[in-house]
Amino acid sequence: MNDLNWKDQYKKWKTGLKPFQIQLLDEGANSLSQSWLLNAMWCDWTELKKIKETELPDVKTTSKEWAKDPWE
Repeated sequence: MNDLNWKDQYKKWKTGLKPFQIQLLDEGANSLSQSWLLNAMWCDWTELKKIKETELPDVKTTSKEWAKDPWE
C-alpha cells in the first residue's frame, strides 16, 4: 500500500477512532483546527507504519546455544 492511501490504512490500524475522526479522514479538513487534527493523525500513522514495517530480529536459537559457555 502506498502513502497516498494512508487514511484508509490508518482507519484499519487504529482502533477506537471517534466518528468525527473518521469523518475528517473521509472528507478532509474545513478549518485550520481540523487540519491540525488531521496532521496529528498523519503523524500517528507514520509512527504506526514504522512499527508495522520493522522487521523483527531472528531469534531462533536452541537451548544448547544458550547454555554454551561463551569462553569456549
